[in-house]
Amino acid sequence: MAANAGTLYWMLQRPTLGGGFLNTKQNSLTLKDYDREDGVRGPDYTYGWIQGRGLEALVDHAEFFERELPPLAEKLDAAGRQLYGLLAALQKPDEHAYFCYDRDMTPVYADAAGSVRGQQKPELIYSYSDAFVAKGLVAAASRYRLPALADHLAYLDRVVASAEIGRFQMDERRPLSLDSLAVQAEDFGPRMILLGAAGMLKRFGHTAHLVYADRFISHVIDRHLDAATGLLRNVPGEDDCNAGHGIEFVGFALDYLDAEADPALIEALERILISSFDKGFVGPGIATAISIASGEPQSPYCPWWSLPEAIRAAALVHQRTGSAASLRIWETAHAAFFENYWRGTPPIAYQTMTKEGPVDFVPATPDLDPAYHTGLSLLAAIRAADHLMLQNQPISG
Repeated sequence: MAANAGTLYWMLQRPTLGGGFLNTKQNSLTLKDYDREDGVRGPDYTYGWIQGRGLEALVDHAEFFERELPPLAEKLDAAGRQLYGLLAALQKPDEHAYFCYDRDMTPVYADAAGSVRGQQKPELIYSYSDAFVAKGLVAAASRYRLPALADHLAYLDRVVASAEIGRFQMDERRPLSLDSLAVQAEDFGPRMILLGAAGMLKRFGHTAHLVYADRFISHVIDRHLDAATGLLRNVPGEDDCNAGHGIEFVGFALDYLDAEADPALIEALERILISSFDKGFVGPGIATAISIASGEPQSPYCPWWSLPEAIRAAALVHQRTGSAASLRIWETAHAAFFENYWRGTPPIAYQTMTKEGPVDFVPATPDLDPAYHTGLSLLAAIRAADHLMLQNQPISG
């Protein structure tokens, strides 16, 4: 809880971007703020992806800290209302959100050569940025009882539908287009990320918008699970495995599933967690890619985010099964994150490490985590621990 509160206070005290957007533009190695000379890492560029994540984090933490630390909850709600207004206004004109915006809040992308180009705006193609912004808007409108809630739920429904009809583009560093979709692999990432909305929808009582969740869980397991190893293939029939995404899928699924879930499904999810962690955790963290065939890491990079996701998934599995394996992963991931990645002062984590130590490698977005991967994952683990203690079950970690 202290780590989350520290990060939130740090984030709220920083000068905002563009009149109210969250500003986590700091180099996790040097601790220097990015400036205009840093190009697309700098303050002239606002990432819709990050702002959507940040809004969801502000809302969820405000609910938690209402009881634990009311003054912080008030600050989070004030920031959440402000960010909601900005994001809603940004998304409303063409009913989309984009990965990156320039100083004029025009959607852009940086191509492979680093050149910044204007992004296309096809009406019927959606992206991860749409997913994250839709989740944030729904969470905020639900908590603050805002009149546009129905519109935001419809937006999220459209993003969900796009993943099933082939209109969800994963790579936002190229033009959003049918040509880009035509060469896109069948990765489970979109369904995994959108499954992350299911727990939030359930908590706010939006059950009519939850019918996709069971379909998405079944689709990922039926199409991507390698029965021999317990790992999820990024793409059916291919060898690559993003162990962190497999772990994240487990956490999102368990955040949604109720106590009456099929025991066989819980068993399958636990196996995915154990296999993904045991193969992916290479020290100091979880490798971005491993081979299904050999189990060997295919990248030296270990980003910060997969360890908190492992903490969440392991805590939720342990809450269901009480298994020694899930507790081991919970404890190991917790120790690795706080011993290897967590800087403490300021309350942020190194973005990426290798076995040689921290490196200046951006895993997805240059902005630091706005209490999303780290904050929401640790929050879920705290809630799981509270549940276990109420039932007088032994835990540690």
